[in-house]
Amino acid sequence: MSTPKRFHRVRAVLDRRQPDLTVLMEDVQIPRNLAALLRTCDAVGVLEAHAVWRERGQLKISRPASGGTRKWVPVRKHKDLDGAVAQLKESGFRILAAHPADRAVDYREVDYTVPTAVLLGQEETGVTPQAIEVADALVVIPMRGMGVSLNVSVAAALILFEAQRQRAAAGLYDRPRLDPEVRDRLLFEWTYPVLARLCRKKKVGYPRLGEEGEILGSLPR
Repeated sequence: MSTPKRFHRVRAVLDRRQPDLTVLMEDVQIPRNLAALLRTCDAVGVLEAHAVWRERGQLKISRPASGGTRKWVPVRKHKDLDGAVAQLKESGFRILAAHPADRAVDYREVDYTVPTAVLLGQEETGVTPQAIEVADALVVIPMRGMGVSLNVSVAAALILFEAQRQRAAAGLYDRPRLDPEVRDRLLFEWTYPVLARLCRKKKVGYPRLGEEGEILGSLPR
């Protein structure tokens, strides 16, 4: 059973979600990296993540490393990079690939207040040549040591928290940005997950919620 305190926390989190900020993971394989990425996504308000996952079955996400955030940031799976990029661009996203090339720009010099998808590559090989070709721009994290790149989850955290900094300065966390229907749906699902599953099983709509999270109307039996 939900409490008013939990309801208000869920609602506050949803009111800070950024529907036009996301990540696209290109064959990121290590479960703890996937988990750490999703943990960062949740921290900066990403609504959902995307992953190119050519293998069968679910993404292998480490439960301990996720810190319980797996259920708050759903991951859309794509069979290939072209399909993922096409879908994101059709939705108005600009694709920024993290890659240390000569033409890449410092990740701090990019405007993240516009719809942005950060494309991150596989742990050992980085983004593919195909990803570099389809990206709208390349960004790089300056390195002063012998290494040329960071762990993918660390790189994602730096870039996403820079995006958060810019968006906070622009006031993008100060007002709800989700479509009202999406917000109401997620508010019920996050507050009453068991009842939400029951409603879906019975193929009935979710009941409305009151100001303290109380259910208004009858529930399916």
